[in-house]
Amino acid sequence: MNHPDFRVGGKIFATLAPGLTEGMAKLTPEQQQNFLRMEPSSFEPASGAWGVKGATMIRLANADEGAVREALHAAWRNTAPTRLLKDL
Repeated sequence: MNHPDFRVGGKIFATLAPGLTEGMAKLTPEQQQNFLRMEPSSFEPASGAWGVKGATMIRLANADEGAVREALHAAWRNTAPTRLLKDL
């Protein structure tokens, strides 16, 4: 789809937009709300049903590196197969 994606167990947990200025992390709705409260200028729900289900856009230029790292870790854990989570 002309943009990089990041996968675990064959499933996408994060993507980068073509211009590399934004990314998306597959969070839960609760996790999404936490990031929106923590950094409202950096995180916003993706449009449509994806956003309602927790897909969260990240404006990379505005975002704190630690917050992006935390969001990506959460998205990875949300998507990873149980067998991988047991190894953690």
